[in-house]
Amino acid sequence: MAENEREEIVSTQPVAADLFCGSGSVSAALVAAGFEIAFAIDNDSSAKATYEINHPDATFFKQDIRDLEASVAMAALNQRRLSVLAVCAPCQPFSSQNRRHGNGDDRETLVLEALRFADALDPETIWFENVPGIVRSEAANSLRKGLSVLGYNFDEPLRLSATDLGVPQKRIRSIFVASKSTEILGRVDSLRSNLTGENPPTVRMAFSGLEPIGPGEGCMTDPLHRGRNHAARTMERLRAIPKDGGSRSALPTELQLACHRKLPANSFPDVYGRMSWDSPAPTLTTGCTDVTRGRFAHPEEDRAITLREAARLQTFPDTYRFNGSRTEIARLIGNAVPYEMARQIFSHLFAGASNAENATPKI
Repeated sequence: MAENEREEIVSTQPVAADLFCGSGSVSAALVAAGFEIAFAIDNDSSAKATYEINHPDATFFKQDIRDLEASVAMAALNQRRLSVLAVCAPCQPFSSQNRRHGNGDDRETLVLEALRFADALDPETIWFENVPGIVRSEAANSLRKGLSVLGYNFDEPLRLSATDLGVPQKRIRSIFVASKSTEILGRVDSLRSNLTGENPPTVRMAFSGLEPIGPGEGCMTDPLHRGRNHAARTMERLRAIPKDGGSRSALPTELQLACHRKLPANSFPDVYGRMSWDSPAPTLTTGCTDVTRGRFAHPEEDRAITLREAARLQTFPDTYRFNGSRTEIARLIGNAVPYEMARQIFSHLFAGASNAENATPKI
């Protein structure tokens, strides 16, 4: 009897799937909102290693999504209805920072693979996350047409700042929800009207409780909280940059990179820049622990931020585990959808999903 009761509970839990899952932050947010993850897809080896540590019960397909038959993924559903299909296709083709933007980047059409899976799996709701630039793309136009043919309804994409949803990072994203449920679409509208932008979380809040460390030093209890070993010249530059938000514009001529001396003052201003304690961090990228790739220097200490600090800025719980080299982990963290942003959105859209631990929206 107890076993039958257990099976009944499992069978009634809503099911989700995660396309382009990366590190699994979206899957973790769906689990927090009460969903079971049936399967996830990504072609990155380090993503597979990290995802499977944190989501051991989900089927992981390490494959180019274009080569995976939807019928193969369907088997992971075990004849259950798919409630939510999450789609976080690579954002680089639509980013304003991409030099190939609009010039035939073959990743532009990856988001359209969602149509093939939606046609085969018939999820009630499809959730898309990407950069705002996708809205003006041909891929977005094709996506809307395909979703209409499949019977989905949708409104205009929601443009939001991650700071509105508890993320200490200036990260502007586009959220697009297509659903066959009028209730879910109504909740999209209420989410839109409840974003206030007040009291954004800060770097100080994110780093709270982390022990101070120097370059090359690490925390014995946290392998992700280790400072990079910087070259001697880099250390000279870092020491010369003012604390708490300083920029490379403060460097004396002899410490400036030769390539920077020829640039206008406003060109690449964030390179070698420090974060500010009482502001949100800039948008994290795959180079988020490299001071030559952006404003990724610690507000006070003379080093780049650590992997743990980057994970905190992406609101990963400290209990979330990563597998891979330090470069691979930085890429997984930088590419991730901020966990708290996704959690709050799902908690709002799907409030009441069974077994949700934090179903009440905090917006």
